[in-house]
Amino acid sequence: MAKPMSSFVLLVLFLILFFHLSLAIPVTYNVLSLGAKSDGKTDSSKAFLDAWSKACGSTEAATVYVPPGRFLLGKVEFKGQCNNNDIVIRLDGTLVAPSDYNVIGNAGNWLMFEHVNGVSINGGTLDGQGAGLWTCKKTGKSCPNGATTLEFSNSNNIIINGLTSLNSQMFHIVINGCNNVKAQGVKVSASGISPNTDGIHVQSSNDVTIMNSRIGTGDDCVSIGPGATNLWIENVACGPGHGISIGSLGKDQEEAGVQNVTVKTTTFTSTQNGVRIKSWGRPSSGFARNILFQHAIMNNVQNPIVIDQNYCPDNKNCPDQASGVKISDVTYQDIHGTSASEVAVKFDCSSQYPCSRISLEDVKLTYNNQPAEASCSHADGSVSGVVQPSSCLLQ
Repeated sequence: MAKPMSSFVLLVLFLILFFHLSLAIPVTYNVLSLGAKSDGKTDSSKAFLDAWSKACGSTEAATVYVPPGRFLLGKVEFKGQCNNNDIVIRLDGTLVAPSDYNVIGNAGNWLMFEHVNGVSINGGTLDGQGAGLWTCKKTGKSCPNGATTLEFSNSNNIIINGLTSLNSQMFHIVINGCNNVKAQGVKVSASGISPNTDGIHVQSSNDVTIMNSRIGTGDDCVSIGPGATNLWIENVACGPGHGISIGSLGKDQEEAGVQNVTVKTTTFTSTQNGVRIKSWGRPSSGFARNILFQHAIMNNVQNPIVIDQNYCPDNKNCPDQASGVKISDVTYQDIHGTSASEVAVKFDCSSQYPCSRISLEDVKLTYNNQPAEASCSHADGSVSGVVQPSSCLLQ
């Protein structure tokens, strides 16, 4: 009697488990089945929007699948609120921007996710085809500003995994007004002379992690704007590019600050800057504090360590003014390598609000196989361990 009963119980448990697992399998929407063409010539925007609409409207976990091939897309906006918080964009193919930069050049962004929660992008390549616009800008002709390749705005719980971004017209990836974002295994590639092609830009966002990525571009590899808090950057190789930059800050008089930023285990190769903090030389309520730059290798970097609080492009709107951005509690720890200029450490701080509690720990930078130089203005702090060049901080 016991044996049939236990068999019945096992059967019931099996059915419950099977039913549960069947519910857990996400529904998949293949863009090809919705009319997309993988020829790189046919505009597939509608098919991608249809796939997104179905995934967003699903009450179960959903996947938008992009198979191998090249898919031409115009400006596409993927908007929430969605019925579920588990949408995966699985890219085995390449998304291609229009070759005519005028098509999306004034659109602000090419691929936009807004008000979404729990979206993951896995793999794939985004080809912004920005070289034509870069050439236009160099000629001095009237050109569009250019579009950001991928932007997440006002969104939460985002994962960007194994994505490659090529030749963006402007910024490659922007994270704006978001919470809990993780970018890992990202590769960014553009010419070292491509203008304003920041690799990853973070602003007005909290709890953002950037890990295990390689970024080579014509502007900052990672740029950190006002309102970025609790940012973790680890194992990033930068070059070509302008380095990893906090700022520019202080463009607006009323501005959110930047705080709790960790940048560790980074390598900079032939970049304009290494680790940089930059602010406009004019009044502002902004600040940058609780910053740690740790375990960085500099390979022939023009300005390995720099704070510049006298940023004033074209000497407009800020000559003879002092930056109001308050910079404090910045630590440089275990920074080694070679500088391409004699001055490897430069702290050019605000005369009105001097940099405070700057710490150099185990820093060794050389220039032409000789100790490099340091330059300090309106900066105070401390030194520990071996520091080369000799610190010019006010103790």
